[in-house]
Amino acid sequence: MRAIVTGQVGMDKKQYLQGVVDFAGQQGESIELYNIGDMMYAEGRDVRPGRILDLPWSRLNSLRRAAFKDVLAESKGQENVIVNTHATFRWRHGLFSAFDWDQIEAFEPDMFVCLVDNIEVVHHRLHGEHEIDATLKDCMVWREEEILATEMLAHAMRKPFYILSRGRHNITTRTGFRLIARPDMKKVYPSFPMSHVVDMPDVLKEIEDFRGALADHFVTFDPADVDEKLLLDNAIAAAKEGQDFLDYEPHAYGGSRGMPTLRVKVREVLDIAGDVDGQIYMRDFKLIDQSDMIVSYVPELPGGVPGLSSGVERELQHAFEHTKEVYIVWKPEKNPSPFITETASKVFRSVEESLEFFEKEGMFVQTNLFGQ
Repeated sequence: MRAIVTGQVGMDKKQYLQGVVDFAGQQGESIELYNIGDMMYAEGRDVRPGRILDLPWSRLNSLRRAAFKDVLAESKGQENVIVNTHATFRWRHGLFSAFDWDQIEAFEPDMFVCLVDNIEVVHHRLHGEHEIDATLKDCMVWREEEILATEMLAHAMRKPFYILSRGRHNITTRTGFRLIARPDMKKVYPSFPMSHVVDMPDVLKEIEDFRGALADHFVTFDPADVDEKLLLDNAIAAAKEGQDFLDYEPHAYGGSRGMPTLRVKVREVLDIAGDVDGQIYMRDFKLIDQSDMIVSYVPELPGGVPGLSSGVERELQHAFEHTKEVYIVWKPEKNPSPFITETASKVFRSVEESLEFFEKEGMFVQTNLFGQ
């Protein structure tokens, strides 16, 4: 497959995509990676590191075209190719496109992917790599613009478009590999309660096992791989205590991402409260739309209460209305309501039962000897 991968400045796509390439190598396979930014610096040897976006548009465009011309020549006949680039830039010049239609068309991509990450992490990387003063709000806007521009480019070329989260690096690099090199694998949206079970370690462990089981057998677009709601909740608590700054360790849902503690301005986080909620709403529905099916885990909470959040219910309804296959793992002893059973393709009582069904139905694509 030939993929165009975009993402806002501060994503550090190169490191992530190199992880995808390395993972492919571990499977005895190859994916060729072309980093347009590096190739532009190679063309413009006089440009200082981190300053290429400060060039005049005319020079920037000529460097990009020269780099992409090399990609077109070198990638001919290669089976699996990733071009790491951008759809847009919002810089000192304002907002401008970062691609040339004729060259994208000549590359003949099979898919477009926009990589996303927690916004406080993107903000941290951005200021570590560039001399710029951008707020969390700026980063949220840039992310929306990058997603929209990439999606429009994909639709114009009538090719699939995917949002892919960096999230849990060991899991999502495998997801990236499968998206490129395993096009026949089923794509699944794992659905589960999040915010109101965050203080229930036993339930979190069940959910983590569920997510891991699906990720072992499918391409999973996990909504918790970008988890900014917890950042917002912490900022609200800090504001109530009169704090101006929040020392925060970025999380993947259910555990640490293994990143250093970041210091963020409480006011900046509060300023993006509406953006966090709005983008979660938009992004999760898009993740469902790009999946073949949704598999929802409903745990039993203390007192025998079904852990069926309003978010999960809305996701199930959206999937059903968009003709996706809807599967539910129902753990509570209390039977599900007709609003669940009438929209579900099948209801299971355990994760093991669901996996047995999926395997019997031939949903597990034959993998190589490494099981990937």
